[in-house]
Amino acid sequence: MSLLSPSIFKAYDIRGIIGKTLDAKVAYQIGQAFGSAALAKGEASVVIGRDGRLSGPELTAALAQGLQSTGVNVIDLGIVATPMVYFGTHTLGAASGIMVTGSHNPPDYNGFKMVLAGEAIYGDAILALYQRILHNDFVTGSGSYHTHDIKAAYLARIVDDVKLARPLKIAIDCGNGVAGAFAGEMYRAMGCQVTELFCEVDGTFPNHHPDPAHPENLQDLIRCLQNGDAEIGLAFDGDGDRLGVVTKDGQIIYPDRQLMLFAEDVLTRNPGAQILYDVKCTRHISAWVRARGGVPLMWKTGHSLVKAKLRETGSPLGGEMSGHIFFKDRWYGFDDGMYAGARLMEILSKVSEMTATLNNLPQSASTPELQLQLSEGENFAIIAQMQANANFPGSDEIITIDGLRVEYPDGFGLARSSNTTPVIVMRFEAETPAALARIQAAIKQAVLAVKPDADFPY
Repeated sequence: MSLLSPSIFKAYDIRGIIGKTLDAKVAYQIGQAFGSAALAKGEASVVIGRDGRLSGPELTAALAQGLQSTGVNVIDLGIVATPMVYFGTHTLGAASGIMVTGSHNPPDYNGFKMVLAGEAIYGDAILALYQRILHNDFVTGSGSYHTHDIKAAYLARIVDDVKLARPLKIAIDCGNGVAGAFAGEMYRAMGCQVTELFCEVDGTFPNHHPDPAHPENLQDLIRCLQNGDAEIGLAFDGDGDRLGVVTKDGQIIYPDRQLMLFAEDVLTRNPGAQILYDVKCTRHISAWVRARGGVPLMWKTGHSLVKAKLRETGSPLGGEMSGHIFFKDRWYGFDDGMYAGARLMEILSKVSEMTATLNNLPQSASTPELQLQLSEGENFAIIAQMQANANFPGSDEIITIDGLRVEYPDGFGLARSSNTTPVIVMRFEAETPAALARIQAAIKQAVLAVKPDADFPY
């Protein structure tokens, strides 16, 4: 491997496979490009950190050298969760940061999540880094390097902010991701009794994949709650910026329903505020937020996109179906699974029936994310044609901010292009199984009108 592959420059971050599309040389070049971009914005220092992946030390060392070669000063936090790098960009006098993480991807992946001058970069800003590398467009200088342990300040900030009404017994599953190095200690400091599952940081992920968005990765936590005395279960992804929640009776409380509880709480301090949620979320959020005096605002999927919209609107809270929850209320506006879990514990410590409170959140029959596999680039072309020809009799509204979301009186259907792989992602929700089938058929018909040979996942 010697040539730089454009395929690693994704919509929200940079991501590749070690030894195939990503190595130390590429990490060095990314450091050069990012350092040059930071200096152009008047930023003299960059905060960096890494998760527990085996390729992390080599990539991070090369990244730091690349940054220093531009004249940028590097503050290396070592092994941390992604939100701790974001926290560093708010507290260390450096508004730019790079986290070396493969997030929830398999062990042979790694990548970079980036904040440039206080903004999560995505899309064109990420492609601009690729162009800098292609054209060797780098500033040169000699930056300093020092390490910094941010753990105590990060934990203290959360423990000072979040207060429990009573001690709780919780179970946490970190899936051998990097949150395992911090979460147990944090929740104990808040007053929780904590049962830990797979909290040893291990970049081979020997127990299960660190992705709480998929039910199969929550089965160990569900069994732990059934067999132990914990009242609730929290699960984290590989880099600690997403949260999964499981009740005592084994129900998974998906992030769109978590967001309802958070919205109810946040709106007590921010009356009339906008609450952001992405196009994959349940339609119940809108009515729930309105009933509590808030203004629901649906937006595009993607953690960088939601963060940017949050900054633009001044909204105190946003959330995504994938598990990224963004608190600006009492926090900094970045996604943090451990902090979201803390806020959930604060809310639930005030209720007598925790499981009932969670299970009583509005819910309809819904599908998981379904993926229509296509050739490279085909997904965007199909969605564009579907938007142009949109005709859905009986629908209330057709939303095109991100793909096609068709709202019916009794449910919705969504088809949108993934920004990271050549697939169309679909999700459906309805009041009855018959309505679900009807809405799925309508979306299927719309796809087949554009691509008659499409091979459907349902």
